[in-house]
Amino acid sequence: MRQLWRFGLEQAKSCVFAVVIFSTLALTQLIEVPFIQRYDLILFICIITQILMLVSKLETWDELKVICVFHLIGLALEIYKVHMGSWSYPEEAITKIFGVPLYSGFMYASVASYLCQAWRRLDVNLEKWPPTWTVALLSGAIYFNFFTHHFIYDFRWLLKIATVLLFFQTIVYFKVNYRTYKMPVVLSFVLIGFFIWIAENIATFFGAWQYPGQSETWELVHFSKISSWLLLVIVSFLIVAMLKHIKEKSA
Repeated sequence: MRQLWRFGLEQAKSCVFAVVIFSTLALTQLIEVPFIQRYDLILFICIITQILMLVSKLETWDELKVICVFHLIGLALEIYKVHMGSWSYPEEAITKIFGVPLYSGFMYASVASYLCQAWRRLDVNLEKWPPTWTVALLSGAIYFNFFTHHFIYDFRWLLKIATVLLFFQTIVYFKVNYRTYKMPVVLSFVLIGFFIWIAENIATFFGAWQYPGQSETWELVHFSKISSWLLLVIVSFLIVAMLKHIKEKSA
């Protein structure tokens, strides 16, 4: 139980950025702040949080670079998905581009922040990591499938099968109080994706964005969205892992 408590504590520390975002979503839904639009206020708080985490050394400069990459990747996906009518941001704001508030990129960045911090805090290591080029190819295919499935066949199930086959032997090792544990990396993808789906329900409840079926009243996000988050987690994990792997080789 002590080990489980310590593991949960390290996980909670790694989720600081995400906790701030969800707390801000909740508070700004309940409390109206004059002279500033809600989405603009959320963006301002996200920026201040990022600065404070960097100054306090909760995050490193290298981690910030990774987070910025995810901010851009997430924002591009958001703009496209809103344009296609997959979901919407109904409130007004100055800091909206093509109907998407800039704070939305920080929601993707919070996933990268969690992965980077958990990697460092739990001293994560990977065994039997596939060739980097295959990982890059799979990551690109998963990401672009989010765009192309509106026009051509949705390859998500084929991509999941490819992920299992590619990472079937890959094991993730992590430490809790100097004791080493391990699990299949594919299982870690599923667990992270599931908890992000829970977070998505919290986010839509507090009006972070709306799916078409939530325009009049909130309802549980469909279980099929776990599949989408699973793929996004895979992309996120693979990008972080590749950057760590490349950095280790160049060190």
